[in-house]
Amino acid sequence: MMRTLLGAISFLTIIPVNAKTAAPGRAAVFFPLVGAMLGAAGAGIFIALGRVLPSTIAALIVVAFWAGISGVLHEDGLADAADAFRAGRSREKMTAILKDSRIGTYGAVAIVLSVVARWQALDHLAATNVFAVLIAAQATPRAAMVVLAWVSRPAGTGLGYAFTSTLTTPVALLAMAQGIAAAMACGVRPGLAIVLGSYLALRIGQWYFYRRIGGINGDCLGATEQILEIFILVLFTCQACSWR
Repeated sequence: MMRTLLGAISFLTIIPVNAKTAAPGRAAVFFPLVGAMLGAAGAGIFIALGRVLPSTIAALIVVAFWAGISGVLHEDGLADAADAFRAGRSREKMTAILKDSRIGTYGAVAIVLSVVARWQALDHLAATNVFAVLIAAQATPRAAMVVLAWVSRPAGTGLGYAFTSTLTTPVALLAMAQGIAAAMACGVRPGLAIVLGSYLALRIGQWYFYRRIGGINGDCLGATEQILEIFILVLFTCQACSWR
């Protein structure tokens, strides 16, 4: 059990783990839990800094903390997907770009937009249960990554293939249950909105990735995490919605 948790921490963060860990597919059972830890830490930072700094600065520091502690893993996936999936590219060209570690113009713009969207959404949260919202914003997208990998075929032989090839149905179902639980902790109505929005995003994303490269890879999973993280945070900026 400890090897599995350490595997999730090692895969999703830059925290050094000096021990033998489980394969990513097995460690995925704890991906939502690691996300919940990051969300709780971010909420603590946001509340603490909000007492001495303007909320906009506190929000930016939290987003920087999330990106830094995860080694910009998901941001990198979003950037690679943005560079690869621009219109007019052949499947071979997209595959080559996804394997390229360099970030192009589209990828840079995607990262900037992601940071700005999360920063401003966090700064304008309309919810009072900050801990629950930020936990959901980090746990549910990571659960969604696991589910997307479980229901999709891999494209290529990179990190995404290594992940999906060791992912089992019990692990995926347990991760999904944790993601749903994190969403529902925000309340029944917002929880249902998060779950439904995540389901639609997964299905649309899966259709799009299949259409463009015939499956999914690690960058597709990272891009999905970023989109859902933005979605959940923006959802709770809706002043007109009464989530209580």
